[in-house]
Amino acid sequence: MTTYAFLQHYWWFLISLLGGLLTFLLFIQGGQSMLFSLSKTEDEKKLLVNVLGRKWEYTFTTLVTFGGAFFASFPLFYSTSFGGAYWLWIIILFAFTIQAFSYEFQSKPGNVYGKTTYRILLFINGLLGTFLLGVAIATFFTGSDFTVGKGNITNIASPVISRWGNGWHGLEALLCPRNLFLGLAVFFLSRIQATLFFINRLKHEELENRSHKFLLYNAIPFVAFFLAFVISIFLSEGFALHEDGTVFMEKYKYFHNLIEMPVIGILFLLGVLTVLYGIIASILKKSFKKGIWFSGAGTVVTVTMLLLIAGYNNTSFYPSTADWQSSLTIFNASSSEFTLKAMSWASILVPIVVTYIFIAWRALEKKKTDMDDINSDSHAY
Repeated sequence: MTTYAFLQHYWWFLISLLGGLLTFLLFIQGGQSMLFSLSKTEDEKKLLVNVLGRKWEYTFTTLVTFGGAFFASFPLFYSTSFGGAYWLWIIILFAFTIQAFSYEFQSKPGNVYGKTTYRILLFINGLLGTFLLGVAIATFFTGSDFTVGKGNITNIASPVISRWGNGWHGLEALLCPRNLFLGLAVFFLSRIQATLFFINRLKHEELENRSHKFLLYNAIPFVAFFLAFVISIFLSEGFALHEDGTVFMEKYKYFHNLIEMPVIGILFLLGVLTVLYGIIASILKKSFKKGIWFSGAGTVVTVTMLLLIAGYNNTSFYPSTADWQSSLTIFNASSSEFTLKAMSWASILVPIVVTYIFIAWRALEKKKTDMDDINSDSHAY
C-alpha cells in the first residue's frame, strides 16, 4: 500500500529529475550567451541561432513543467518562494519570456528593430536565465529570509501564510557568496554544454575549432565555482529535522546525507565524473564528437542527486534563516495525500513523453547542420 511519506519522497524525486533535465537543456541559453563572441560573420551567427532555435522550446517547456510540478506537489514552497522572492523569479521569467519572441520575430517581415536587437535579447536570456536559476536553487542549501504561520489563514485582514522578511524579495540571495558560486557554475556549465553541442551538430570547421577553444575557456571557471559551492556546502551546517519535526542545525549535514544515502552519493560522484569525462575527452581529442551526451547525462544525474541531498534524509529543502521552524520540508510543504496520489497516476505518462522527445530529437538531427541546410529551410530564423 502506498503511504503518504512514499508519495512525498516520490514527488521530490520527480521535481529533482526535472531540475536535472532543465539544467542540461540550459545549453540553449549557454549557446545564446556566446552568439557575439563565438561567431565572427553574419552567416556564422545565423547558423548558431538556427541550430539553437530548433531546441529552444524544450528548455522553455521543461521550465514551465518544473514550476507546475512544484506548484502541484509542494504548494507551500510555491507560495512562499514565488510569492516572497518575487523579484528574483520575475527577472528569471522575464529572461525566458524575451527568448520566446526573440527567435520568432528576428526574421519576420516588417522587423523594424533589426536582427541584432533580438540577438541581444537572446544573449540576455543566456546570461541572466542560467546565472539566476543557479542562485535560486542554491537557496535550497543556504536558506532564505521568510516566516511561515499557517494560522494566519484565519486572519481576515491579512490571510497570508508566508511573509518575506525584507524588501529585497529574493534579490538578497545575490549577497551570499555560496549562491553566487552555484549561479556562476550553472552559467559556465551551460556554455560548456553549448560548445559540446556545437561540436556534435555543426558542419562548420571554423566554428568547431572555436568551440574547442571556448570549451577549455569555460571548463576552468566551471570546475572552480562548482568545487567552491560543493565544498562550502559539505563543510557547512545544514537544516536537519528531529523525529518530532522540529528543525535544528547539524554540522556537515549535506555531507552526512551523501554518506548516509550511499546510492545517491555514488550516483552523484559518477555524474560528476561523467561530466568531466565528456569535457576532457573533447578537449584532448578533436575527433571525439559525443561529449555532449556524456556531459549531458552526467549533468542530469549530478543535479538530480544534489537536489535529493537537499530534500531527503530529514532535511529542509527550503530553509528559513529568519525562523528555523518555518523551514519547508517535503513533509510540511506537500499537497494532500489524495492530490499526490491522483497526480502520481498522471506521472506514469512521463516516460512516454520523454520517449517522444527523444524520437523527435533524433528525427531532427539525422545529419550535421551547415549553411546550406539553413539557406534551404523556409522556416529558418
